[in-house]
Amino acid sequence: MPLPSLPSSGRAAGSGGPPTADFVGAGWAFPVRTDAQGRIALARGRHEIEQAMYLILATYPGERPMRPHFGCRLRDFVFGDTAGRTRTEMANAVREALLVWEPRIDVESVDVTNEPDRPSLLYIDVQYTVKITNDRRNLVFPFYVIPEEGDY
Repeated sequence: MPLPSLPSSGRAAGSGGPPTADFVGAGWAFPVRTDAQGRIALARGRHEIEQAMYLILATYPGERPMRPHFGCRLRDFVFGDTAGRTRTEMANAVREALLVWEPRIDVESVDVTNEPDRPSLLYIDVQYTVKITNDRRNLVFPFYVIPEEGDY
């Protein structure tokens, strides 16, 4: 009995053509919502990767019972100062989490900077390359710390 055919991505395997966004994949859009037809909305291509990265950074290990190690330990730094050492530790935590949980990218650099007028706001700037397309991109993730008393 013949196997059912799968929908084509528009590119023959081994054709040497450029990789498509379909190869990167699709996943549930975040936040979860429905599309115009009432189905679960999907994110595709670079948007799917960006949303996956955001989910990794926003999830603390232990939040997901079926994947207890999934996520990033950023919340360990909520009460930390915003000095250089803490920012370096945050960058290392982000790099490690993305290395483990997002295999579709190569992390080039992670920089943590503060907002001069708002000491409780840090920006985590992730420079990365999508492996399949060799597309260089960046993601800026805002992170809020609780400032020391008197720093409001």
